[in-house]
Amino acid sequence: MEPTEIEEFTKEMQEGGETGMKTVSLMISILAVLVAMVTVLGHRTHTEAILSQSKAADTWAEYQSHNLREGEIDTRTTLLTLQPNSDDAAVQTQLAKDKAAVAKHEDAKAKEKEEATALQREGKLDEARADRYDLGEALLQIAVVLSSITLLTRQRAYFFMGLTLGIAGMLTAASALLVH
Repeated sequence: MEPTEIEEFTKEMQEGGETGMKTVSLMISILAVLVAMVTVLGHRTHTEAILSQSKAADTWAEYQSHNLREGEIDTRTTLLTLQPNSDDAAVQTQLAKDKAAVAKHEDAKAKEKEEATALQREGKLDEARADRYDLGEALLQIAVVLSSITLLTRQRAYFFMGLTLGIAGMLTAASALLVH
């Protein structure tokens, strides 16, 4: 291109309003990157919530297995005390072992209950964070679409609506960090 052609092309671009569209295009690109980032954060947070819930379920299963063992010990203890026997010393030794086993299971159950409850709480918090990321993602996606309409219509109102929704989306996504 000749220098005069470049000047003419530049004037045509300016008259057509193309220079202002560079800013719009740049903002759309930035919004798209933000959508991608918030999407990844949302997916990871959903995964963390699922893992917490799975760990909680495993811990509750351990808790329940201790309950079953206690029930078995209780049944054996009842049978030992009700059944006539010839060796009272052996029965008393077994009853003492059973009593110690029950105490051990009670301690384990208390720890497992506490751990499972904490994991459930953590899972609920992760879900609340993920919900905020999801809402922020949706707002950012709408912002990209509205801003893109500006490129087609050359009406800046769509750009400003998109920018406003983009800011709202970022604030919503950032509020996930405040969930405790």
